[in-house]
Amino acid sequence: MAHAIWTGAINFGLVTIPVKLFTAVRTDDLSFNMLHAKDEGRIKYERTCSVDGKPVPWDEIVKGYEYEKGEYVIITDEDFEKVNPEATQSVDILEFVNLDTISPMYFDKPYYLEPSKQGKHAYALLRESLLAANKVAIARVVIRTKEYIAAVKPVGEALVLELMHWASEIVSSETLELPRGEKLPEAEMAMAKMLIDTMSVEAFDAEKFTNRYRDELLAMIDARAAGKELPKAKKAPARAKVVNLMDVLAASLEANKKRKTEKKKSSAA
Repeated sequence: MAHAIWTGAINFGLVTIPVKLFTAVRTDDLSFNMLHAKDEGRIKYERTCSVDGKPVPWDEIVKGYEYEKGEYVIITDEDFEKVNPEATQSVDILEFVNLDTISPMYFDKPYYLEPSKQGKHAYALLRESLLAANKVAIARVVIRTKEYIAAVKPVGEALVLELMHWASEIVSSETLELPRGEKLPEAEMAMAKMLIDTMSVEAFDAEKFTNRYRDELLAMIDARAAGKELPKAKKAPARAKVVNLMDVLAASLEANKKRKTEKKKSSAA
């Protein structure tokens, strides 16, 4: 059974909905240990002082903020406690907005909200109301000792609390050298739209896509562990230089049509 990482309530006006917070995503990255090549001993890392070069035990380590080059303010655990936000154990809904008015750049990490037995009716009411109004709720929440802004939105039968970045954390694209106000030839636009149409599907199906790098890495590890010969490394095909964009679009369109025809034949077989 999944373990709740937070227990509290959604405050929706004067309505309180007791809920638990559960992880909604997990990473499937492989982890590796650093070893000594000679004897496969695990590598240990020491905490050393940059001034005297000696190892430093944990009880002599403090946190410092560098406010000027080489100048630090030492911050104690008591100092952190003074500025910790009050852990109200609640998701305080502040306002409701249309989802399409929020840039995807703001969304960070989703969590499932599960209601307690006595909160199921109010939970369903909030979920269905959000769906009917095509809105998401913007809320403040404190998890452990950190305050977040978050969106509460319906996903299937669940309400999802998606932690968001603060506005000050978003990096503007204004500093990038991007094509702006470029006049595009109508023929190229028409061909690009045709290519998009031929590659379009009715809905995104995440199950179609797998982490090929992870799968091949695991296969290689299994082969190495079994003492089997490893396959030769694959070389990516060299990409031709773009000479004429229309020619490339036309070739892409033709290749995609051919792929679709072959897929239909294999499905029918």
